[in-house]
Amino acid sequence: MRFEAEWMRGGTSKCWVFEAEHLQEGGAGLDVLLPRLFGSPDSRQIDGVGGATSTTSKAVILHRPAGDGVDIEFTFAQVGIEEAIVDWGSNCGNCSAVVGLYAIEKGWVLPQGDVTRVVTRNTNTGQVIVQRVATPSGELPEVPAAHMPGVPFPGYQVGLGFLDPAGKTTGALLPTGAATDVVTAGGTRWTVSMVDAGAPVVMVQAAELGLDLARYESWQTGVEQQLGVLEQIRRQAAVRMGLAATTAGAARAIPKLAVVGRSTATEPGCDLNVMMLSMGQPHPALAITGSIALTLAARTPGTVLHAITGGSAGATLRLRTPAGVIETWSEEHDGSLLVGVDRTARTLATTIIHLPEVSGSAAAASLAGATL
Repeated sequence: MRFEAEWMRGGTSKCWVFEAEHLQEGGAGLDVLLPRLFGSPDSRQIDGVGGATSTTSKAVILHRPAGDGVDIEFTFAQVGIEEAIVDWGSNCGNCSAVVGLYAIEKGWVLPQGDVTRVVTRNTNTGQVIVQRVATPSGELPEVPAAHMPGVPFPGYQVGLGFLDPAGKTTGALLPTGAATDVVTAGGTRWTVSMVDAGAPVVMVQAAELGLDLARYESWQTGVEQQLGVLEQIRRQAAVRMGLAATTAGAARAIPKLAVVGRSTATEPGCDLNVMMLSMGQPHPALAITGSIALTLAARTPGTVLHAITGGSAGATLRLRTPAGVIETWSEEHDGSLLVGVDRTARTLATTIIHLPEVSGSAAAASLAGATL
């Protein structure tokens, strides 16, 4: 079998981008097809196109809806590495940034002025994301020149504006009905906030973990030493947020977990220090969907973030991450709240992926049955 695909960088992630009809040609369900394409289960993904890390084992599947004011719909897939599974439970903000660029490069959306607006909808969450792609003089620059933290080379500038992002997965900004909750893990009681905006996120205070607020560079080691208890917290949050019936049944990708702490005087230029976990490990930068949740949490009285920032969050929120400071923004848009962040994106390769026949009873599942 042969599959057309684009390999693209969006923000600090890499993803394989497929048009839905191209995957249908394989005749296999996506829960079987994608792990095989990516080379899972295998920690190296040596016989597939996966990158063997959580930030490079991702897929985006595109659809062109009829009307409804949406230019493109897309489904995000987090493909397991050591397990032949696909997590459909959330979106990836970084990979979202490739959708508008893809549409313009393929001629699905024609450039309009210095900034081209592409309205996209993520099918995992139902979230509408208004993408603003820089097209000076009505076209993509011949050489991309926009920079962002965590990426050494430039790409095309893409602004991602999440339209009314609260509660898209669970139905409420505060899924438990409370701004803070107490969970017990590792024999300790932890005061956390559980917020659903962009993606469900549980927020743990760095001070409660014993991390040095004045030495952000030491956080990764401290977090890695406590991954077990953090996973217990995350799984309990999954149950309380209504994402899983039991802690054992919690998905790997959601809820996300963010360790948060107050910025100190020795760290100018940011409002908040953040270290997010991705698939059980410290994220090298920040999940963009998670940054949307952090932004709304900082605006919500009673949350641990509101307390950390002093409730002073304005139109922008500056988040220090391992890759540098990321700035989110909030604005009114046609009477609705738009919460966003600027990314860069670039096409890395246009290719044909070759794959032997996929066999087994699961391969008979229809593409429509895999959440598309």
